[in-house]
Amino acid sequence: MGKAYLNTISTAVPDYDIHKRFVEFAPSLLKNKRQSDLFSRMADRANIDHRYSLLQPADNPLNLDTNFYISDPSTQHRMDFYEKHAFTLARKALDKLDLNCITHIIFTTCTGFYAPGIDWQIIRHYGLNPSIERTVIGFMGCFAAVNALKLARHIIRSEQSAYVLVVNLELCTIHMQRTDSLEKILSFLIFADGCAAGIVSAKRMGLELQSFSSTFLTDTPDHITWHIGNSGFDMALKGEVPHEISAALVKNGNALLAGREIPEIRHWAVHPGGRSILDAVQEGLGLKNDALHISRDILRRYGNMSSASLMFVLKEILDKPDSSGDGCGLAFGPGLTVESMIFKKE
Repeated sequence: MGKAYLNTISTAVPDYDIHKRFVEFAPSLLKNKRQSDLFSRMADRANIDHRYSLLQPADNPLNLDTNFYISDPSTQHRMDFYEKHAFTLARKALDKLDLNCITHIIFTTCTGFYAPGIDWQIIRHYGLNPSIERTVIGFMGCFAAVNALKLARHIIRSEQSAYVLVVNLELCTIHMQRTDSLEKILSFLIFADGCAAGIVSAKRMGLELQSFSSTFLTDTPDHITWHIGNSGFDMALKGEVPHEISAALVKNGNALLAGREIPEIRHWAVHPGGRSILDAVQEGLGLKNDALHISRDILRRYGNMSSASLMFVLKEILDKPDSSGDGCGLAFGPGLTVESMIFKKE
């Protein structure tokens, strides 16, 4: 059976860097100085310098953005915003790719939905063949990129002439809500907007997608949740998540690594869900201090862009010269689910 390769990746983020503004603004929402001080300490420890959003920052330092966050709009308003602006961000990534040979599109998102959607807009805007096969992977959260690459590999292995476009687009910041809940504000501290687009084919170039594995912990369904509320999508992230991830890697590491030993893995592409998540992976697998340096750098530069984040990490590995060798990708999400993939850089 044929092999599948992730040939190229293009990434894009919006123009507005909101991280510093949010760190300065958020304490004003909290109930007391103790909570404000705790938020400031957590912000300092987050190891994030920049997060980008399609929401334009307000000139008034007492507001976060021009009108969106302060008015706490309905879910319908947020979905209208997603429909109006999401494809603009997608084009920033797609314009850098040659799409003429595309036979399949896989689109992932968990932050907005409408139909006909971005998969249809891609075909129409770029004048592609309307017979292109389209699949939307929705609401799977941060690990959706692994599922998209897994599906792309299945397609290539059954159709060696196929060229699969994988697009991961998230507008996480449009779900920020006006609240005095420290737990929710801390979750808003890490999320950001971003888009990645990659092409998977049988062409021997880039990262060979060798195998995939998945597991979830049956007693942790409430540790990461994502529901549709009246004021956007409500995400809950329990503080026990890093510990559970670390324990899962200790227990299931051999299966997730497809039997490989840690020293065999040269490249680690771990979803940068947050500093504590990366620390948990390092501890659970017993990795060296510099093993996750690319994931930590993506977190620092962009924050957590949900399903797009892992592709940002893979792009850094793909673009790094003279770095052939085996790699492992890991991502986590609702379930609590752990998705892994083994790849090899040519």
